[in-house]
Amino acid sequence: MNPSDRIHLRGIDCYAYHGVLPEERERGQRFLVDLVLEVDLRPGGASDRLEDTVDYAEVYRQVREVVEGEPRQLIERVAEEVAVAVLGTEGRVRSVGVTLRKPQAPLPGVVGEVAVEIHRRRA
Repeated sequence: MNPSDRIHLRGIDCYAYHGVLPEERERGQRFLVDLVLEVDLRPGGASDRLEDTVDYAEVYRQVREVVEGEPRQLIERVAEEVAVAVLGTEGRVRSVGVTLRKPQAPLPGVVGEVAVEIHRRRA
């Protein structure tokens, strides 16, 4: 496998009810997800067939299902569940990087966003 091959999915936009504060769980808010999938792209590059690579639409569906699913207190937990879902169903993916961003985190003085970034490798 070529360890430098990667697929990027950036800016997956979701609306969900994660957070510690009651108002976060009642009103919900926007979450953005970026993924980096380490996968050997040579088979798809040679064949030009979807079944020889990772189906981006399926990965997108998995991410939306997790993020918009059961509310969690911590975005760390949500990011972990996204990584587990991708590694559990996309056998070609050797590792996944997940960045989960919370653009409107209710923190006084936060000018941008709060985000977590994790990297998980297939065992």
